[in-house]
Amino acid sequence: MPRATNSVAYRKRRKKMLKKAKGYFGNKSRLYRYAKEAVAHALQYAYRDRRAKKRTWRSLWIVRINAACRELGLSYSRFTEGLKAAECPLNRKVLADLAVNDPIAFSALVDQAKEALKAKAAK
Repeated sequence: MPRATNSVAYRKRRKKMLKKAKGYFGNKSRLYRYAKEAVAHALQYAYRDRRAKKRTWRSLWIVRINAACRELGLSYSRFTEGLKAAECPLNRKVLADLAVNDPIAFSALVDQAKEALKAKAAK
């Protein structure tokens, strides 16, 4: 009985890996052995960085809010404390967007936070 080679699945598996490695430099895009390793690393980095991206954005929002608050005479931590006391439900993403695109509305929020801090201190 002749030996079965499984050539269809063999070729399909390799073509799929080389397609994923398209655009890589040198042997990593042409040879299966190196493409397989490069794709494995790329998938690990992609998994890690999908999570890191969330941290990066949060950090950027905090920097933007802090800069806008300090222009109005308040630190970020005091601002967040004031918003919590004023029971303002806005998240960091929205606050950062307001700080950049609508300074008037943001200054109103800062004033609201300042008032809530004064009321909290008076208790």
